[in-house]
Amino acid sequence: MITRRRVLGATAAVGLGLAAVGLAALAVGAARLPLGEVIAALLGRDVPELAAAIVLGLRLPRVLLAALAGGGLAVAGVAFQALTRNPLADPAVLGVASGAALGAVLAQIAGLEGSLLATVGLSALAFLGALAAAAAVYLVASIGGRLPIQTLLLAGVIVGLFCSAATTLLISLADVARLAGILHWLMGSLGAVGYRAVGVTALGCLIGAGIVYTQARALNLLALGEEPALQLGVEAERVKRLIFVGASLLTGVVVAHTGPIGFVGLIVPHAVRLVLGSDNRVLIPVAAGAGAGFLVLADTLARVVVRPAELPVGVVTAFCGAPFFVYLLRTRFCRGPS
Repeated sequence: MITRRRVLGATAAVGLGLAAVGLAALAVGAARLPLGEVIAALLGRDVPELAAAIVLGLRLPRVLLAALAGGGLAVAGVAFQALTRNPLADPAVLGVASGAALGAVLAQIAGLEGSLLATVGLSALAFLGALAAAAAVYLVASIGGRLPIQTLLLAGVIVGLFCSAATTLLISLADVARLAGILHWLMGSLGAVGYRAVGVTALGCLIGAGIVYTQARALNLLALGEEPALQLGVEAERVKRLIFVGASLLTGVVVAHTGPIGFVGLIVPHAVRLVLGSDNRVLIPVAAGAGAGFLVLADTLARVVVRPAELPVGVVTAFCGAPFFVYLLRTRFCRGPS
């Protein structure tokens, strides 16, 4: 049973961990900065001009975007896992991230970048791509209102491959001048971002997470099965539609500005669920904080492992997530369906 003290303790631990990782991320990189200078720059005090430019102009928007992206993908993972009653559901595994990437690449080729309106348009097309992919996976995998693990994963692979093929086609037709930027973005990157992208991502994540959280109690009841939930007053189809919209918005707005970063929505919700249980009213906010800290840490590692060069953050999360996915898959099959 979840106690209030346990929830508050977990929330405080996640918050402190995120703050510590965020400060470390601002201090380390190609040029190391004293922690005192980082804090002084954040507080608006006098610091060397170069240090202020690095902290406020380069690293702070990147850390903020990483936190928003990690939190958004984690909440999307919680939503998909609760809706499908399957711990292997994840925006990347289900092909939703590939759908968002297809929409974002289409927007980039169309020249939607630079201005605030273009940034919003980029996010909107990525959201529509994610929503279309999520709906396709559900329609393909659903059998009598159920989502068996085999068909769910297969549908995700099929939709993901289709979206990836369409993305490849678009890239092959793209202007050579845009090609390098698109390819780098597709590997999952948090570099070269500004506060405009952070603001749009924050707004999209706030709306998407809000939609998902309003359905937390309904998702708890749906875990009992659709028939019992219906008897308790849950409109299952309405909940599904809202979760698809909320989780797709989270995935789309994140992918639009960071590229398709995989496995965050798989690792973080499962780890938090092991500690706090499956109550989505608790799982959603704690997973958001844990996902934010996880991706900030992953991006920091990507920046320092091969400095002064850097790895795409998607590579780091894939190295962490792929073995974890195999573990979940094998234990799931060994124990049989829940």
